[in-house]
Amino acid sequence: MSQNTAIYPGFFDPITNGHLSIVSRARHIFDNVIIAILNNPKKNPLFTVDERIEMINESLKSVPNIEVDTFDGLLVDYAVKKKSKVVLRGLRALSDFEYEFQMALMNRKLNHDVQSIFLMTDYKWFYTSSTIIKEAASFGGDVAGLVPKVVNDKLKEKFGHLKKT
Repeated sequence: MSQNTAIYPGFFDPITNGHLSIVSRARHIFDNVIIAILNNPKKNPLFTVDERIEMINESLKSVPNIEVDTFDGLLVDYAVKKKSKVVLRGLRALSDFEYEFQMALMNRKLNHDVQSIFLMTDYKWFYTSSTIIKEAASFGGDVAGLVPKVVNDKLKEKFGHLKKT
């Protein structure tokens, strides 16, 4: 990877149009973007890592210089392994900033050479999150337009047994 590669880490359970907006805008800044799915044993995902990789690849199949990967352990160690000095994070609300600021400071303490870059979400994705989307879909809500088509289809498969009341 080149020096102009950004690591965009996250759980992406599932990827949303807000995530895709960040990736799209990052592609105008960086030559390469690695979407790095964190293997976090403390979380209980709806989708397997393989399902998330498949959905992300399908959603970004026409976008060049995107890699989808997984990692365990420290993000800064992963960035060094991938020869990147940039961690890309998206911000929505003030609560995101507080958490991301803490993470950026810890990453900076762990490795001074890895920098955190923040992109604000587009206004139309400000109130969306994977958690809210999964909750709405679980109750039969229509989340089309908030997620890529492949994700919407997979959510319908996962929650297909539930009926609107």
